Amino acid sequence: MLPKVFIDGEAGTTGLQIRERLESRRDLELVSIDPARRKDPEARRSLLNAADAVILCLPDEAAREAIALIDNPAVKVIDASTAHRVADGWTYGFPELRAGQRAAIARATRVANPGCYPTGFIALVRPLVHAGLIPAGFPLTVNAVSGYSGGGKGLIAEFEQEGATDAFRPYGLTLQHKHLPEMAAYAGLDHAPVFAPAVGRYAQGMIVEVPVPLWALPGEPATEDLRAAMAAAYDGERFVAVADTAETDRLQAARAGAGGHVAELDPEALNDTNQLKLYVFGNDTARQARLLAVLDNLGKGASGAAVQNLNLMLGLEEGAGLR
Repeated sequence: MLPKVFIDGEAGTTGLQIRERLESRRDLELVSIDPARRKDPEARRSLLNAADAVILCLPDEAAREAIALIDNPAVKVIDASTAHRVADGWTYGFPELRAGQRAAIARATRVANPGCYPTGFIALVRPLVHAGLIPAGFPLTVNAVSGYSGGGKGLIAEFEQEGATDAFRPYGLTLQHKHLPEMAAYAGLDHAPVFAPAVGRYAQGMIVEVPVPLWALPGEPATEDLRAAMAAAYDGERFVAVADTAETDRLQAARAGAGGHVAELDPEALNDTNQLKLYVFGNDTARQARLLAVLDNLGKGASGAAVQNLNLMLGLEEGAGLR
């Protein structure tokens, strides 16, 4: 019998993309609620407890309410909201995080899907903290730009309405972004970074950047030390790749005569994939480096990650339905 999967909140941006990745699969069965009964607690309770796996694509409070409706201990849950990312009893759904994380997800019944910005930030920083190149107490900043789809239906409608003209919109100016706790916790930091997110006038895709003053780090590591530690952390991974020295040198030199603009570093480059590409750029004379992550905010940053976690939890091929 095929495992039954219920997406609670399948009409939202993330839910729609998860459904798209799952609906042609022959190794599982998607079950859906009657649209007229989406807000009926008993109808939802029935489906939530009858499924083998549930993916919650809901606001935080609604996700907590859904969990409270589940009394079948056999049901496996993936929560795509922020509600449980640093909660006790939940496994963080980033299989490439560290040795053993993939196995922990596979045996878990409660998995918190990572946020899109934290996926890029943690992927860049954790290997360097783990290798002792960046101290846990080091003050870091992270600059990032995402497509407007990350803001959900409201922001999508706002950017796509007739007459909308803003090309770039910084936000999170209260310095209390909901992604900060998981950034610090899973990167292994004592303090949250200073986070400067922004939305651009394009639908999907993102770049996350962490500038690093090499001169301020203990031992003053070289750029290649950072790249080597990152490459070792993700060696053999299917969905996370680190640009090698030759590629980064080529990119750095590609447009040096025109101000250094690098067209290849496009936030939309990995759209519709579950890929995450990491870069380490540096100037060892100036003793500075820039760490960059490129990913699809709706792919490895949301829906793709949820499908990858689902595959692991159900004992299916990890890359099924993904590219």
